[in-house]
Amino acid sequence: MYTKRKNDRMAYGIVGLGRFGYALAMELARSGAELLVIDRDEEKVGEIREITENAIVLKTLDKKALMETGIQNCDVAVVCIGEHMDTSILTTLYLVGMGIPTVISKATSPEHGEILEKLGAEVVYPERDMAIRLASRLETSRMLDFIELSEQINITKMLVPEQFIGKMVKDIEFRPRFGLNIIAIENNNIIMENIKPEYLFCKNDILIIAGSREGLFRLSEWAEKNC
Repeated sequence: MYTKRKNDRMAYGIVGLGRFGYALAMELARSGAELLVIDRDEEKVGEIREITENAIVLKTLDKKALMETGIQNCDVAVVCIGEHMDTSILTTLYLVGMGIPTVISKATSPEHGEILEKLGAEVVYPERDMAIRLASRLETSRMLDFIELSEQINITKMLVPEQFIGKMVKDIEFRPRFGLNIIAIENNNIIMENIKPEYLFCKNDILIIAGSREGLFRLSEWAEKNC
C-alpha cells in the first residue's frame, strides 16, 4: 500500500496509462512529484516503474481494490480513463468518496464532463484543449503559445509586432482598445513584470498577454493589418 513520505512534495495518484495518463506521469516525475500509478496493463505498468516504484497492476477498479493501493493518501488523484465512460464515472465516484482533496477526471464529451462535475471532480478535456491551442497557434503565426483558462481569461505569448518597436505600451492602448493586459515581457530569457505604461517595446520582445480570446485575436488581426 502506498503511503506518502513526510515531505513537502505533492503526491499524485494516476489511474489509467493511456497517452494522456502516461504523458502526465512522465511530466510529474520530471518535476520531482511523488507518484502512485495504476493500470490494468502489466506491460504499461512495467514501463512506468522506470520513473516510480509505486506502479500497481489492478485488473478491477472497485472501491476495495483502489483503497488497498493507498491512493487515498495522495493529495491529488487523476482519472485518465476516457474510452470506458462507465469505468471513468465509477472510479471518480470512489475516489471522491475517499476524501482525496482534489480529484481530476478526463472527459471525452460535454455530457461525460457534466456527470463527472456533479460527482465532485474537476474536469479536463485533453483533446479539446490541445485542439484549441493548436488552432490558436495556426490562426496567427505571431502567437507562440495559447492557454485557455476560461471563456474570458486566456494567456498568450506573442512576438512583438514590428510596428510596436520603439513605441510605449500606453501608445498601443491594450486595455481600452482590446480589453487586454500585458502581464510580463520576456527578452533574452529575462522576464520583466510590472510593465509601466512608459515602457518602450524592443526588438525580440515576447509579450505575455491576458484577456479574452476575442481580444487576443483582434490584437493579432490589427497587428497584421498595420504591418
